[in-house]
Amino acid sequence: MAAFSRKTPAQVWVVDRQQMQRRSDYLATEEPLEIRLTEPARTIAITMRTPGADFELTAGFLLSEQIITHRADVQRLTHCRDRTLAPDHRDNIVTVTLRPGLTPNLTGLERHFYTTSACGVCGKTSLEALKVRCGAIADTSATVTPATLQQLPHKLQAAQGIFQATGGLHAAALFDLAGNLLAVYEDVGRHNALDKLLGAALLGGQLPLDRHIVLVSGRASFELMQKCLVARVPIVCAVSAPSSLAVAIAQEFNLTLVGFLRGERFNLYSGRDRLVPS
Repeated sequence: MAAFSRKTPAQVWVVDRQQMQRRSDYLATEEPLEIRLTEPARTIAITMRTPGADFELTAGFLLSEQIITHRADVQRLTHCRDRTLAPDHRDNIVTVTLRPGLTPNLTGLERHFYTTSACGVCGKTSLEALKVRCGAIADTSATVTPATLQQLPHKLQAAQGIFQATGGLHAAALFDLAGNLLAVYEDVGRHNALDKLLGAALLGGQLPLDRHIVLVSGRASFELMQKCLVARVPIVCAVSAPSSLAVAIAQEFNLTLVGFLRGERFNLYSGRDRLVPS
């Protein structure tokens, strides 16, 4: 990934009241990523992302689509080695070799789809379809205090290095139940940021994440909740609002869902049993 930076320099005009001044600034870099399988040989996704942690992003995408379920399912992750392509093009392609004998279920990917960084992977917005794939998280022993939750946004903000420079990135963070920050990933797409986070956990042999908390910097959507459910994350927090389908997933599958986590207040939409007094 040496050809890319996660931030791109730019010249901007700053207008303040009646004054206009030119200054240097940074933009969050956005480039396409193509994900290819070697067997069967095909492209399964193209997404716009911030370069960096491409292998983690790929692994997280494969996990959330349930093309893989374990770290051992992935034999090799490489950037494209086709020397007929320009270096920056090769860096925008990740090739996945699955373990021998694994026949991935690609029925959900039979269409060749394009994923924008804004909307994420679409097409599975059905609770009934999700019930076939995932069971509820019955265990409620992973508990957390309100005081611990209230500290999480500050810790995330302090760790968002590229956001501080550009103001244009989403983030997903992983915490333990004591509120210790374990990992943060940033991307122009909030779905990509979460895929990077969960993919890193998969590649690091940390799954299931059943004793952890995930915090996302924006709103909680159906797709984000689906990804957390697949990774068995019991507590999901968002700085902004959840969607109606996000709440429906949380209630159906017994996830604890927190929204509007800002300052000393937040809204609890599901999973009250996991919240204990400070």
